[in-house]
Amino acid sequence: MNDNSTKSIWKVIGASSMGTLIEWYDFFIFGSLSIVISTKFFPSDNPTAAFLSTLATFAAGFVVRPFGALFFGRLGDIIGRKYTFMVTLMLMGGATFLIGCIPSYASIGFWAPLIVLILRLLQGLALGGEYGGAATYVAEHAPVGQRGYWTSWIQTTATFGLFISLVVILLTKNFLSETQFDSWGWRVPFLLSLVMVYVSYLIRKKMKESPEFSKAKAEGKTSTNPLKESFGNRYNLKFVLLALFGAAMGQGVVWYTGQFYSMSFMKTVMHLQSDQADTILGIALLLGTPFFVVFGWLSDKVGRKWIMLGGMLLAVLTYRPIYESMYQLSNVQQKTKLNETTASGTEQNSAIVTVTKSQYDDGTEMTRSKIQHQTGELKGKETIKTTTHLAGKNYILLIALIFIQVIYITMVYGPIAAFLVELFPVKIRYTSMSLPYHVGNGIFGGLLPAVSTYLTTNAEASNTPQFYLAGLGYPIIIAAVCFIIGSLYINNKSTPPNHE
Repeated sequence: MNDNSTKSIWKVIGASSMGTLIEWYDFFIFGSLSIVISTKFFPSDNPTAAFLSTLATFAAGFVVRPFGALFFGRLGDIIGRKYTFMVTLMLMGGATFLIGCIPSYASIGFWAPLIVLILRLLQGLALGGEYGGAATYVAEHAPVGQRGYWTSWIQTTATFGLFISLVVILLTKNFLSETQFDSWGWRVPFLLSLVMVYVSYLIRKKMKESPEFSKAKAEGKTSTNPLKESFGNRYNLKFVLLALFGAAMGQGVVWYTGQFYSMSFMKTVMHLQSDQADTILGIALLLGTPFFVVFGWLSDKVGRKWIMLGGMLLAVLTYRPIYESMYQLSNVQQKTKLNETTASGTEQNSAIVTVTKSQYDDGTEMTRSKIQHQTGELKGKETIKTTTHLAGKNYILLIALIFIQVIYITMVYGPIAAFLVELFPVKIRYTSMSLPYHVGNGIFGGLLPAVSTYLTTNAEASNTPQFYLAGLGYPIIIAAVCFIIGSLYINNKSTPPNHE
């Protein structure tokens, strides 16, 4: 590969990655702010139901991703990769900006969650068309034999998008008081996306169509009906199903366990202070992200199959001990209390607030706020909120436990773009690869935070021992099934024979 072609592909990756990163940022802002959003767009009388409703709305964006994959995948195979993901970028940016403009539930009632849901569905449709386009576009510029390495740079964008969403939230919180952030500051990350989308649009506007698609178009070899050729052809459909059940399904649950369930677990099960949980996840993501490229490069040398399946197997075998260790870091019943201070006061609404701060021998601090409501319908009702703050070696250990999960993510996700691209012919590639990817990630992966949180909440309500591990049943079963199917039926060679 000469200097000119290397420079050229870096431009392609830069332009593709910038747009994809911003789309992931837009998509993940909602998840990163799910706890505060649950108080703004849903009724506040039942915080648990409001949080689960927020996670369900978050999941709705994932459920429609396969429809976006079909709609935009078809466009991408007919009119081209470049123009299609220009449209998805603008759709995503517009929907994200508008979420930041919606009045709260207190102002407009049920219209608030309804509008949020509609915009979330538009985001899901846009992302359904974006990823397949970007991955296909980069792969079709990359030399054969190096697709794993070059497409792995696109794979970093999802994690960087989440990382940047966390950084923007933390910076916004730093510049504003807690009251300001809760009142209006949470809207800032949504509104900022409009600026980033505009910059990305200007960059993408200058891109040219991919050489493989341009050649196919010039030779009249593009598809007139990509949906029929992708899913109506039994031979191709076999590869679509194999891509879904032998790779994308397991990759989806490993990805969302490590990046979203871990965040939800830290905040709602370990009761970690929100900023500390975001910081821990951000550090782990920053440390782990280079491994997307490492495993993408390695997949060019040894094949994609066993790297992806190895990540799934490790997840299946170690998730329970990892989450057991995470929980025990914040479990104060296992610690020796050093001191405790209690203070009481009355808020403006006549609620009696009692705050108890406890310090433990390993540096852990726990704040327990008990609010005795004295007004309106809440008269006499008691609300208890617990917040934990880790310190010292426990803080480092929690970063390490999240980092291990990020490594699993890089193993399953780093090679998968090249794997999917090489599975299908050029004329139906955008459509064929997008559907299994977005079903695997959007449905099996996207439902994970809501399903796992629901399972954990139910187990806790039933006083189940080790209730905090109940949510792991879902990703472990899905990843195990995917590992078995992939082991039996995926070929470790780059491209299935006679597929073109």
